[in-house]
Amino acid sequence: MTKQPGRVPAAESDEAADDAASPNSRPVPAPGAAVLALLALGWLTAMLWSTREAITSAAAGVTAISLSAFALPGVISAALVAGAAVALAGGNLLARRYGDWATLRFAGAIGGGMLVGLAAALAINLTYFDTSTTNVIAGTTAAAAIIGGAVAGARTAPAVGAVVTAALGTLVFVVAFSRARDPLFDLFGAGDSQQSLVDAAKWVSRTESLVAGLLAGLLAFGYLTWSRRRAVRRDPAAPALRWPAYLLAGAGPGLLLLLAEVIIRIGGRSLLDLASALSEADAVAQTSLGTSRVDNGIWVLFVGALTALIAFGRTLGPSHTDDDEPAGGTDTGADRVDPEDEPTPAEAFDADPAKADPAR
Repeated sequence: MTKQPGRVPAAESDEAADDAASPNSRPVPAPGAAVLALLALGWLTAMLWSTREAITSAAAGVTAISLSAFALPGVISAALVAGAAVALAGGNLLARRYGDWATLRFAGAIGGGMLVGLAAALAINLTYFDTSTTNVIAGTTAAAAIIGGAVAGARTAPAVGAVVTAALGTLVFVVAFSRARDPLFDLFGAGDSQQSLVDAAKWVSRTESLVAGLLAGLLAFGYLTWSRRRAVRRDPAAPALRWPAYLLAGAGPGLLLLLAEVIIRIGGRSLLDLASALSEADAVAQTSLGTSRVDNGIWVLFVGALTALIAFGRTLGPSHTDDDEPAGGTDTGADRVDPEDEPTPAEAFDADPAKADPAR
């Protein structure tokens, strides 16, 4: 059989291992999903506990409403990530036991998110004060966990695991970064004037978003690289993820932050309105915080996606095709004669007369 010109056979292609999986191929599970679920549940528990301590320490109901509005974004983000992590771990178990069935996997992801949401709502209703804001926090948290579970129902489990890992690392970093705010305010020239404070706060927020985006992109790339190595050890023919998976994984934490903001503004609208109605200063604070959260999500989205894509691009080598061969064919150099090995005219003249041409 002859080859068609300009086409590389699949068996000889250097990128055969990177081709997309066939429809009958089994999807690669997300490694470490159980550990991610435990870490995400622990973070959600910590957020719920810190919010309860802040609310119960308030001297009056008015202060409790304001503190509840300030703490709601952290709880919603943690519930979103926890629902996705638990659903991802449940999806791995279902795939291992029943195989790859898209409907069953998605139903299991929704079920995992519902379990997290119901448990969080029950804990809020049992441990928080019975106020008008308690049901709002509980209902919004349950909705966020269910939505996170639905996100984890995607077919590409390693990419979802990378998003959960990067998002969890970003949330932890944002809380840890609060300890560095005061030194950064001084570094960016915060003084006694209101304008200097506003400018310093803007630069502190941008620094936080930039570092969070870099961290998200690196965590997503590291998780996908680790997942790829584990998959190759188990099955050398396992297909590799293309660059869109790395792009989506790096942008995933920013997308989750923006999704959490949508959930807050829809489910927690009544709580935000109560907090804004307390005073003019509270209204300005709620508006400013909402704008800052949206800006932070956008920064994390683009910086994380760019970081993961650049890190993935540095791992790629040059591609080799048939067009890279010399135009003269497949010359291996065996028929070439080194100029130093060619006889000189003197050596040719002094040759043995017996071996000379008889005609001469």
